[in-house]
Amino acid sequence: MRPRFSLASLVLLLALLFAGAAQAVKPDEVLQDPALEARARALSEGLRCMVCQNQSIDESDADLARDLRILVRQRLVAGDTDQQVMDYIVSRYGEFVLLKPRFSLRNALLWGTPVLLLLAGGLFIVLSARSRRPASGTLSAEEQAALDKMLSD
Repeated sequence: MRPRFSLASLVLLLALLFAGAAQAVKPDEVLQDPALEARARALSEGLRCMVCQNQSIDESDADLARDLRILVRQRLVAGDTDQQVMDYIVSRYGEFVLLKPRFSLRNALLWGTPVLLLLAGGLFIVLSARSRRPASGTLSAEEQAALDKMLSD
């Protein structure tokens, strides 16, 4: 028996395949210069929507994301470099707006502290287990006699 695919299932399959490619950029936001628009899209993909928090501003339909997209495009039209645009937005919204935060000592401490705590905990467990081991060695004559007496009773 051969399974049948209807037109509806084919449309549904195609819709699911291309669902991730949907962009929230409205036609009135798109710049006329294709090079500037490409730069704006690249920058927008690296900026977090402060409302959705797990989407870029390029993918989000939130009003704040739209405002950020427009701000990025305004800064590019004004002649800012990509780095200047990112610095400007980070200065206004903080590093949380970046989907991939910049490397800094603060971020290294943030990500490194759990690893250091795990290592310290592991070291504590190993050292405490070693200190609880019974002392190995031979019994004295008195101890051996007491042990023999207990075992013989």
